[in-house]
Amino acid sequence: MRKILLIGCTLGLLFGAPVQANEPPTEGTLSKIASTQSITLGYRDASVPFSYVGDQSGKPMGYSVDLANKIVERIQQKTGVANLSVKYNLVTSQTRIPLVQNGTVDLECGSTGVTAERQKQVAFSYGFIYVKGQLLTAKDSGIQGFADLKGKNVVTTAGTTNERFLKSYNAEHNGNLSVISAKDHGEAFKMLETGRAAAFYMDDALLYGERAKARDPHRWVVVGEEQSREIYSCMVRKDDPQFLAVVNDTLGDLYRTSEINGIYRRWFEQPIPPKGLNLEFPMTAELKAIFATPVSDPVE
Repeated sequence: MRKILLIGCTLGLLFGAPVQANEPPTEGTLSKIASTQSITLGYRDASVPFSYVGDQSGKPMGYSVDLANKIVERIQQKTGVANLSVKYNLVTSQTRIPLVQNGTVDLECGSTGVTAERQKQVAFSYGFIYVKGQLLTAKDSGIQGFADLKGKNVVTTAGTTNERFLKSYNAEHNGNLSVISAKDHGEAFKMLETGRAAAFYMDDALLYGERAKARDPHRWVVVGEEQSREIYSCMVRKDDPQFLAVVNDTLGDLYRTSEINGIYRRWFEQPIPPKGLNLEFPMTAELKAIFATPVSDPVE
């Protein structure tokens, strides 16, 4: 269990078509930011409550976005750029890694799980959430876990470790599942809500985010033994320890001062935009342990 709590890793699997072959920057990220007086943040548009677009402004918001903004403040102090321009670049499960690698995105704080395989591609900060792979289903579906999924349609999100796990599980256990890969979490939940899937397999925090968006959230329930465990972290380019240190120092200060507790409550335990959604997802013991002793050793 202790190994699972080790943070700072990476992601190396790319699904779908490759992103443009831009050359990665040769200078350090802090120097690049100082010379251009701008920073580009990667964001997700439908990963409630981590990073999503929730109102007509079109600007990203969420738990991960708040953490990224804190990091930007520290970078501004570090570089001495008084009017630092913050730009946003939309990323998906398939594009997030290559866009960090090639320098299009300087920092991505979203809903990316840390794995040893991914660490070969990018560098990860201290972790900011601990998640478990579970199932979202209707209360009256009769589904309590994976044993109840035989012969049923199960949806997950394309380009995620959850998709890989579900397909592998189906093959290894002769699960007789029909695995559907949706383009994003919102589409996956819509398939569940409209009866095209009997269950939605994803990380529990994201499932609670989709559940909160439902017309009747309490019609839906998260069930089943956890099939996977992951830690989400911010992504930066590899081999840039100076920039990674600024990111980790910022997060470490939030954890040491307990400021992180208020940020967490805002997004997971209180009504959030756009319609006063409430995830009703209190902090777990595992996450409290991460905040108490943040580290950035490789996950094994």
